[in-house]
Amino acid sequence: MGGVIAYLEDVASEMRKVNWPSQQELIDNTIIVIVASLVVSFVIFGADQVISYVLNIVYSLAQ
Repeated sequence: MGGVIAYLEDVASEMRKVNWPSQQELIDNTIIVIVASLVVSFVIFGADQVISYVLNIVYSLAQ
């Protein structure tokens, strides 16, 4: 049981050393992640549409 208590004390000690972001930093980083996710999703969607269009042309030529 002493090992568990020592572990929890070490966790609490390390958590006091953590440099937590301010609320404004957290909001800014969240916005960056959301915008980046949207950009990547639109790029993937665009690539999917182009590939689908090209494959439809190839399939129509094969008939």
